[in-house]
Amino acid sequence: MVDDDVTSPEGRSENECRRQEKRIMKWRKMIGVGSGDWKHYVRRRPHVCKRRIRKGVPDCLRGIVWQLISGSRDLLLLNPGVYEQLLLYETSASELDIIRDISRTFPSHVFFQQRHGLGQRSLYNVLKAYSVFDRDVGYVQGMGFVAGLLLLYMSEEDAFWLLVALLKGAVHPPMEGLYLEGLPLVKLYLFQFDFLVKEQLPRLASHFTEEMINPSMYASQWFITVFSCTFPFHLSLRIWDVFLFEGAQIVFQVGLAVLKYCHDNLLGLPFEKLIHALRHFPEDAMNPDILLPLAYSIEVSKCLEESKLEYEKQNSKLPNTKVPPPPT
Repeated sequence: MVDDDVTSPEGRSENECRRQEKRIMKWRKMIGVGSGDWKHYVRRRPHVCKRRIRKGVPDCLRGIVWQLISGSRDLLLLNPGVYEQLLLYETSASELDIIRDISRTFPSHVFFQQRHGLGQRSLYNVLKAYSVFDRDVGYVQGMGFVAGLLLLYMSEEDAFWLLVALLKGAVHPPMEGLYLEGLPLVKLYLFQFDFLVKEQLPRLASHFTEEMINPSMYASQWFITVFSCTFPFHLSLRIWDVFLFEGAQIVFQVGLAVLKYCHDNLLGLPFEKLIHALRHFPEDAMNPDILLPLAYSIEVSKCLEESKLEYEKQNSKLPNTKVPPPPT
């Protein structure tokens, strides 16, 4: 007699396929025909949207969902022909820098491996167009990983407008300060993250101080690329699902979560091994089903507000200091 609770590998696979199909159907219903139902659904059932996004957007729908939750779809529809004009009829002072960095962006991913292939050409086009669109920002190397990640799920034009939505603040506070001269938003975020580590992980913060470790040594790329070049791809995608819907707060939560998960191991390491460990986390720490629930449980809103005020206070004596708003 076969135990009813025992399922064959084939059965498990079939059950998983059925669950996935049901999940995709729910998402298609949320989006609606031609994406027409999305805004209504978010307004009517925001908590359902938040819960489903935190569970992960189905990969086959990730491109359109990212455009909808970021506000970039509206920007695209409001600006027909603008991307083509930027690409074909304008020149950029950053073109040589972009060309130099193309091969350094996701070098192990098949889409970007071929020299002058579709992936590299598309990445160049998006970055060149943005450097023309926003000449104050122009081009900074970290932008390539953000644009590259977007291109894996959407067209050049769609990726361009999502980049615009992020940096100009279509839904959440603008993030162009990550790439402006002097990296003002990076400086604020690192100050806030240091504040959070001291507040929530005091023993680890003390150890970091003893070993002369500060967040700029390990966390800068977390914020500049939203983990896209530092964490495994499957985890980065899940973080981006939440980041686009909820804002930059998730970057702080994930950063704290991985430090908390590896807390005891990090406490026993000297400087060189500590630096290595902070850039190469163990495989189990990179499991989204372990790390993300831990991240969601960490409250950071109050500390982010307090640390922003402290940062402004410390920098108030500097001339022309502009501090971007905190992440929502």
